Amino acid sequence: MNNTLSTVIDHTIASQIKPGTKILFATFPADGHFNPLTGLAMHLKQIGCDVRWYTAKKYANKLQQLDIPHYDLVRALDFASGEPDEIFPERKQHKSQLAKLKFDIINVFIKRGPEFYDDIKEIHQTFPFEVMIADVAFTGTPMVKEKMNIPVITVGILPLPETSKDLAPYGLAITPNYSFWGKKKQTFLRFVADQVLFRKPYLVMKEMLADYGIKPDGNLFSTLIRKSSLVLQSGTPGFEYFRSDLGHNIRFAGALLPYTTQKQTTPWYNKKLEQYDKVILVTQGTVEKDVEKIIVPTLEAFKDSDCLVVVTTGGSRTLELRLRYPQNNIIIEDFIPFGDVMPYADVYITNGGYGGVMLGIENQLPMVVAGVHEGKNEICARVGYFQLGINLKTEQPIPAQIRNSVEEILSNVVYKKNVVKLSKEFAQYKPNELCAKYVAQLVQQESSSQKVNVAAVEAVLEA
Repeated sequence: MNNTLSTVIDHTIASQIKPGTKILFATFPADGHFNPLTGLAMHLKQIGCDVRWYTAKKYANKLQQLDIPHYDLVRALDFASGEPDEIFPERKQHKSQLAKLKFDIINVFIKRGPEFYDDIKEIHQTFPFEVMIADVAFTGTPMVKEKMNIPVITVGILPLPETSKDLAPYGLAITPNYSFWGKKKQTFLRFVADQVLFRKPYLVMKEMLADYGIKPDGNLFSTLIRKSSLVLQSGTPGFEYFRSDLGHNIRFAGALLPYTTQKQTTPWYNKKLEQYDKVILVTQGTVEKDVEKIIVPTLEAFKDSDCLVVVTTGGSRTLELRLRYPQNNIIIEDFIPFGDVMPYADVYITNGGYGGVMLGIENQLPMVVAGVHEGKNEICARVGYFQLGINLKTEQPIPAQIRNSVEEILSNVVYKKNVVKLSKEFAQYKPNELCAKYVAQLVQQESSSQKVNVAAVEAVLEA
């Protein structure tokens, strides 16, 4: 890869991973951080690696099903199964979204880093792992790499959050402006974000890292990226903004997606899929439970229309919605494998979860996206910027917005053309195989480096 986000894949990687290589996965305890790494973990396990996982108790059953040994959070605070305001009562004192965000960055992310590190040191005594693979938000990364001298690979489970001189600060969902004055504005916004809005989280991170003799390298996300041995960014260059200063340790890996069983099952199918010229697929994922945000406005927009609306609720209020919307052109299910329904769909309406968006791209589906929180604003901004669909820039669109956006996508071929082009770029990547080769390469480099160091010490002793 190069710093211009070339679409050329590095086919020179030929390293094969050694069977028995000990790998510890470590993830921030949240679904969007854990699930995307399960596909890679299972691939490494299936090719003979000794794979184990450090994360919250919430994921113990899933890891047991995958036959991957689980290490629980011991010293680290386990906040995966509760609401933030319940776990951190003082959070309620902060009224604005910005104040809550700063509180979360400090208390949910930064302050957990030393606790993660203490647990991992304990794990290493009985499981001397050779490499750690973590999601990009796992704040134990710098200590493991620099104090334990163990290579750490981080996986980008959201659009690339590293600060760039060519872009506005990450998190504001501001699309790039590469003109002279556009860059000046973006420089000013980065200054305000780092030195004013998020100055306190930076100082807390700086103090925390100083306890280990580590200096930060930019804001939290930039530091976690730059302190990684290697960053495997889920996605491809064509779904990322151009940046002339791409970090030297960043590699695009294609769509890293959750593990799915390969068992032969009867594919989901409904005869209505063949009876309508236009099929609209709508979902809010499994985390968002409020069906009034996107699902209900979509149903209101297209009930009794000539479009078939296929809804996956993730198990939220499915029966209630069926009673509320009994129209013949509506299908409502708890869950439908996207691989079974996406080939029939013409438009995909979603709140912008990264995995779902990448599946939409792979299936050449133009999108209507409506998500703001939990990093979805940055994902949705890219969908709009690259004209893969329409970004509604809200979490609560009204039926007219959805209807007009779907009609625009169906009448304007540019969206379909762009998503087809990007899907062909995605198809060039074999994510799990590519990542396994990067892991092998890193382990071999570390082994060679250790041999050189031992030889140097022996030469000095002999002299």
